[in-house]
Amino acid sequence: MLAFVAYGVVLVTLIGFAVTRHSPAARESWAHLRDVATPFALPAAWLVAALATLGSLYLSEIAGLDPCQLCWFQRIAMYPLFLLLGIAALRADVYTARRYLVWFPLVGAAISVYHYQLERFPGQPTLSCGLDAPCSIPVVNIWGFASVPFMALAAFMLIATLLLLAREPEGVDDEPVQPAATVSA
Repeated sequence: MLAFVAYGVVLVTLIGFAVTRHSPAARESWAHLRDVATPFALPAAWLVAALATLGSLYLSEIAGLDPCQLCWFQRIAMYPLFLLLGIAALRADVYTARRYLVWFPLVGAAISVYHYQLERFPGQPTLSCGLDAPCSIPVVNIWGFASVPFMALAAFMLIATLLLLAREPEGVDDEPVQPAATVSA
């Protein structure tokens, strides 16, 4: 169910962003929404990463499901987010999170999309998975379509959306200002 909530939040955010491109009133409402969401964005993104990390550990360590190689690649993108987003949330460092950490969920989402389509169309050749844990067979299959990569994609998309939705504090430029070099005669 959390995956569907995540997809809903991402979809509403995308629609809201698209509407703001055509209406000044909507642009003002969007700016207000971002101002309200900013203090909660990093802690919420950390919470999503924590739930995804704990969920993947539950599936492999408690439920006894062997993760395939693509699942490991998705974990490689998710596990550092648990620690790094936690540090960024404690420091309220939106600038660093947006600039450096947003790449983890984007790469993880790309792997999840590939993995999910591989499950939906299993006849494709793949070099990344073995016979003991094949990538084309969903180990979890809820309602016939919600599998591990489906849930991972929801988490990655929600984390990226939260990071991109958050505003950087006023006065933060894209590049840190370097002091001018002084020339001595």
